Amino acid sequence: MATFLLAALVGYGARSAIGRVYSAAEAVDLLNALSRAGLYLGSAIATASATIIALMLTLVGMIRRMDEDFDHSAYRDVAMVGRLSALTLLVSLFLLMAFALPIGEFEELPPAWFKNVYDGLFAGTVLMVGLSAATVVLIYTTLMRVMIKITPGDDV
Repeated sequence: MATFLLAALVGYGARSAIGRVYSAAEAVDLLNALSRAGLYLGSAIATASATIIALMLTLVGMIRRMDEDFDHSAYRDVAMVGRLSALTLLVSLFLLMAFALPIGEFEELPPAWFKNVYDGLFAGTVLMVGLSAATVVLIYTTLMRVMIKITPGDDV
């Protein structure tokens, strides 16, 4: 949760640093820049999220085959990683779909529409990054929990 909130705070700071969008032309330029970066970021995060879900299935199978007894918190962490990864994957897919729209081609829309679309896409991007960062931290804590349980001695 702290990781997600930190990413949201950084995103808010970045949006504040960009400042206000005063015209439709500025918004279209910002949207074009955001969509170029967002397409790459969204596809990378979608790929990572799908891979994480597959790896969590492998981890559950590994835990079940081991002789060690894992407490419910280990399984709860794995389930939470799966949920976060699925949610991140869905957000990234919706953002990829939105970024693929030719936004600069919509000339007959009111100027405020472009600002609202930019704010929405920027917020979605921050949400996607925040969920991804939270997933990475949760994967690390889950991995450490499993490693501590299966590693002989106190080396971990």
